[in-house]
Amino acid sequence: MGAFAKRIVLFLAVNILVTLTISLLLNILGIHGYLSAYGLDYSQLAVFCLVWGMGGAFISLGLSRLMAKWMMGVKLVDPDTRDPELARLVQMVHNLARSAGISTMPEVGVYVSPEVNAFATGPTKSRALVAVSSGLLERMDWNEIEGVLGHEISHVANGDMVTMTLLQGVINAFVMFLSRVIAFAVAQALRGDREREERGGGINTMVFYVVSFALEIVFMILGSMVVAAFSRYREYRADAGGARLAGREKMILALRKLQRVYELPPEYTDDGTRPAVAAFKISGGRKAGWLARFASHPPLDERIARLQSAAG
Repeated sequence: MGAFAKRIVLFLAVNILVTLTISLLLNILGIHGYLSAYGLDYSQLAVFCLVWGMGGAFISLGLSRLMAKWMMGVKLVDPDTRDPELARLVQMVHNLARSAGISTMPEVGVYVSPEVNAFATGPTKSRALVAVSSGLLERMDWNEIEGVLGHEISHVANGDMVTMTLLQGVINAFVMFLSRVIAFAVAQALRGDREREERGGGINTMVFYVVSFALEIVFMILGSMVVAAFSRYREYRADAGGARLAGREKMILALRKLQRVYELPPEYTDDGTRPAVAAFKISGGRKAGWLARFASHPPLDERIARLQSAAG
């Protein structure tokens, strides 16, 4: 099975699993619908949105290591490997993890890609995965690699994967709830007083679903700006953590190397990674103008300047 086919199969499998799990949970909770002939049941709607919003986010988090291995083609490195380069990589990750106070060592993996990047994922600190690209191993020296790994271990130590999942889940729930409340008000307003008197408290369900769908798109775009802003904040924090663990100069060296690499044409730096994985990499593509508000990573030059000013 090709890489693209694997991604499609995994995407479908995860979404089916999420749908079945959340549907079962809603049945257990007795949530069978929030629209009735009498209008909108706000308590049922709140539970419905919370379960869907948080449930999908946490199921994806629980499967994050598996998804990374499948979708990115990450191959785990045996801690007892006889390959000197890979053995040094594992030892460096473990040393940094111990320095960060992590008791259970993360899995270490490598994925084949010309990009120079790395990421950390996993549902908890004790079930984390740190993966680096083959391009990073080929083009960075060990001082730069240590800076990158310090950054990724800081993500694990800070619990960034769980925090991002919580934030995304809350925003998902808020978007679903607010869009349906407003859509209900619009559908009622469009019916008119006479129709409400003749047919009771019901609404035009077609108008309700069309308006709620449109509002979900708008609110999700706005919500993604909030998620991106927090993601940029945690990148600065992970840079600071990487500087403490690996040394400030190594962290700056790593970011400078990434800066030089990402000045190359896009075909040398972009492998089509899913956004959910790309958000946890050490570097992302630079966005200009208003698109910068949707960037998961701050510009590399700003990250370097912040580290330099902290050292002054």
